[in-house]
Amino acid sequence: MFDTKLILRLSALAIIPIVAFLLRDYLTFDALAENREALIAFRDANYVMTVLAFIGVYILIVGFSLPGATIATLTGGFLFATFPGVLYNVTGATAGATAIFLAARWGFGEKLGAKLEGSEGIVKKIKDGIDENQWSMLFLIRLLPAVPFFLANLIPSILEVPLRRFVISTFLGIIPGGIVFTAIGAGLGEVFARGETPDLGIIFEPAILFPILGLSALAALPIIIKAVRGKKGL
Repeated sequence: MFDTKLILRLSALAIIPIVAFLLRDYLTFDALAENREALIAFRDANYVMTVLAFIGVYILIVGFSLPGATIATLTGGFLFATFPGVLYNVTGATAGATAIFLAARWGFGEKLGAKLEGSEGIVKKIKDGIDENQWSMLFLIRLLPAVPFFLANLIPSILEVPLRRFVISTFLGIIPGGIVFTAIGAGLGEVFARGETPDLGIIFEPAILFPILGLSALAALPIIIKAVRGKKGL
């Protein structure tokens, strides 16, 4: 008898390079600059279809962990302005992240989570610590720019975070960074007109980075307070 799950997993692995190959020439600044007039014309004539197609492609990019998520986010701003562009970007990113989360849980997350639960020593303490502060930890890994998006999708799956909690924290947690990159995308028309490339390093400018780090500190505050109380026996 065939192992249905194994067949589906292998099929998913086979699809990834195919999708990457098909999209490789479109997820670049050059492709966006060369096709900007056609994209805008198509958007103006088919707005709803453009929104649905954009979100669908974004889900594919994130769901298969393909390179190009940044370009996609900028495209969302370029086509739909900062708002509602950021809403479309965050929706696509959240749906794609949820696909990774569910695939990981279905593939190996549940078994690994059970193994961690039954472990002893430091591993068990780390898992228990995250379990006790799930909301704070989920928001923290979303807000911190240093945490790769792919890992931020896998870790909660392995630690058996509830799906609802994962979706909510992902959607809300990526909004700050999403606003920044969507706003950059909204100004791409002028950048392309000057023959330049957008400065993605703007997210590390103090005016942008400090507010995001401030939100990260707020997310970490409950964890710190709980740790301090535990040490003092409060």
